[in-house]
Amino acid sequence: MSATDVLTVAAEGGAIGDGRTGANLALGVGLIGVAIGWLALARATGRISTGNTRTRAMAAMAVGLVCTTLAALHLATSSGGPGTGNGMVGAIVAIPLGLMAMILGRRASTHSRRTERTADRHEHEREFRPTS
Repeated sequence: MSATDVLTVAAEGGAIGDGRTGANLALGVGLIGVAIGWLALARATGRISTGNTRTRAMAAMAVGLVCTTLAALHLATSSGGPGTGNGMVGAIVAIPLGLMAMILGRRASTHSRRTERTADRHEHEREFRPTS
């Protein structure tokens, strides 16, 4: 079998899986993005104390963007409609998951910046407080 034949079969879903493979990939990435976003938000609100909030928030937003892009690409290239077995419903479900991951990452990023500014302000006030 030549390389062209292998790529053709893989693009049709024969070697990798059925038409749901792209949607399942987008769903998996979306779930990972929501988990990362939730952990970032939990870190920003002080419920857990491990990791860097900004890094997790940026990762959640990036993974959410990848999920939404994969799902939209799958919807654009799939043929047929919902219920035909080509993964359209999975891709439709993956789009809100990606958006939710991006929203959670954004909320965590905003909350961490607000918390840092408040902590800096209180520290600054303690330094310059008159002693009497």
